[in-house]
Amino acid sequence: MLAPSIDYAEQSGYGIWSFVPALTGFLVGGLFLRVIDGVVPHLHMRPMGLEETEGTPSSLSSTALLFLAVTIHNIPEGLAIGVAFGAAGEGAATIASAIVLALGIGLQNFPEGAALSMPIRAKGRSKSHAFNMGQSSALPEIVSATLGAWLVTQITIILPYALAFAAGAMVFVCVEGLIPNSQTNGHNKVATIAFMFGFAIMMTLDVALG
Repeated sequence: MLAPSIDYAEQSGYGIWSFVPALTGFLVGGLFLRVIDGVVPHLHMRPMGLEETEGTPSSLSSTALLFLAVTIHNIPEGLAIGVAFGAAGEGAATIASAIVLALGIGLQNFPEGAALSMPIRAKGRSKSHAFNMGQSSALPEIVSATLGAWLVTQITIILPYALAFAAGAMVFVCVEGLIPNSQTNGHNKVATIAFMFGFAIMMTLDVALG
């Protein structure tokens, strides 16, 4: 998403300053997620079943806090998908690259949903309740995707910034939560290999279809 951001900025006449929208959007996207992470109360599952609460103090149940944690991750994911399709509609990216991104995020939503449903089930809640909580945590992704697509098609001047913003938000989520959590419980080697394979698959699809 950073490459299309720079390309679109060049096409828009930024010249030697074409890096500015990408740089600005990327940093603001990461900062935005950092603010949300620090303000919204949520729960992270740590090694050995330990729970770590982050954000402002809250009396919400651990289930609600875990739900909010997954929801926070889904906001930038949906935004990235929406911006990608909006950019494709404006000619700043290909529809194939947007589809590849949507497929990649969709695939990782399966374990993400399970990461919410399984602890809820382990706390004694019913299977249907655990399943519904896992599914409903993805609803903000639909909203943010719609918003992202609408914004970049209605206000095209923000397109390079929006692309980089989505990239920055996604990188923050990966570095702050997904990668560290994948390295716990002695699974660091497996997690690293899985990361390499995932990266290789997405790169292949992006080049083959884009």
